[in-house]
Amino acid sequence: MSALVALLLLCLSATAHADDDADRALRALERGEVRPLAEILAAVEPELGGEIVGVEFEREDGRHVYEFEVVTPAGRLVEVYVDAATARVLEREEDD
Repeated sequence: MSALVALLLLCLSATAHADDDADRALRALERGEVRPLAEILAAVEPELGGEIVGVEFEREDGRHVYEFEVVTPAGRLVEVYVDAATARVLEREEDD
C-alpha cells in the first residue's frame, strides 16, 4: 500500500510542477518576455529530431528556457533547451 501512496504523491508533485511551469510561462508571455509555446514549437520542431514527451519552462542564466524531452527514432532520450524569447536552440543533452 505504501508504494501506491508514494506513486500517487509523485504524480501529484509532477502535476503541481507542471502547473507552476504553466503559470510562470503565462506571466512571462503577458509581460512580453517570451513567445507562445505554439510559436516556439513551430520554429524548432524540425530541429528536435524526435517525438516530444515532455516540456518544462525554466529560468537559466538569466533567460527563460523551454526544456523539451525528446525520444529519438533510435529510442534515446534527449533534452533540448530552447530560448523562450528567440526560439534558438541553446543546447542538446543526451541521457546515458
